Amino acid sequence: MSLLVVGTVAFDAIETPFGKTDKIVGGAATYIGLSASYFTNKINLVSVVGEDFPQEAIDMLKKHKINTSGLQIKKGEKTFFWSGKYHNDMNTRDTLATELNVLMNFDPIVPEEAKNCDFLMLGNLMPALQRQVIEQMSKRPKLIVMDTMNFWMDSAMDELKKTIAMVDVLAINDAEARQLSGEYSLVKAAQKILEMGAKYLIIKKGEHGALLFNKQQVFFAPALPLEDVFDPTGAGDTFAGGFIGYLAQTEDISFENMKRAIIFGSAMASFCVEKFGTEKLIGLTQEQVSERVQEFIDLVQFDISLVS
Repeated sequence: MSLLVVGTVAFDAIETPFGKTDKIVGGAATYIGLSASYFTNKINLVSVVGEDFPQEAIDMLKKHKINTSGLQIKKGEKTFFWSGKYHNDMNTRDTLATELNVLMNFDPIVPEEAKNCDFLMLGNLMPALQRQVIEQMSKRPKLIVMDTMNFWMDSAMDELKKTIAMVDVLAINDAEARQLSGEYSLVKAAQKILEMGAKYLIIKKGEHGALLFNKQQVFFAPALPLEDVFDPTGAGDTFAGGFIGYLAQTEDISFENMKRAIIFGSAMASFCVEKFGTEKLIGLTQEQVSERVQEFIDLVQFDISLVS
């Protein structure tokens, strides 16, 4: 089924203990779209870049069956840029530079052919812009998934809560869940957040896996233990792309199938962190994806007998 992805297409410059990059292609929508492309080829993109964004990067998105007709190219302007440096534990980072550029006046316009998409993935953006996209849809998508971050909790909490009330799935990390809810226990945090209107909550815990909640159930998926993590940038967005891409492919939004989608999302995120930027997400084979998913299955599969 068709998928609409909304978010940033950007430049990143990254430094980790394994090395550093010059400007490379990044952005939430880029990671989400590439990841989802391994499950569905009906992907529409809404984003904005400047005149400095390379045509070859747009061609790369098109090769992954991503429709870029909703990608605005602003003449005479520059693409959003973020630079960061990761600490040795790879879980903490310092932002070295943030240049909003074209994002400062971004007006997301959904093309007519994308207004009836069955699935909508709202990458991290200003909550009012996320809501603006929902309101442009000609019918309510079968599933709306939203990502957000602590910055909006600090600066636009009322707008954020309005948008959360309009979506089906909210995806945030553990620190953001605690901030949004005011609860340290993630179980209590999830209960409070679900009262804000979303039907499901995903709490991403990086190298410690991910939790999926609804009001009655909880599911935990581990992260794959990797020998080397080169670059965590975009891992959460890659996870989200795999998650919603699998749901769009299977057309099943039950809690049971979301549990499977969490595993597929985690598998895609495990590829992402193995190289800088989007490098590892370009040109994967279906066999590689299947083998990685099987590694997750093998990781958690065990036999046990209860002794009475």
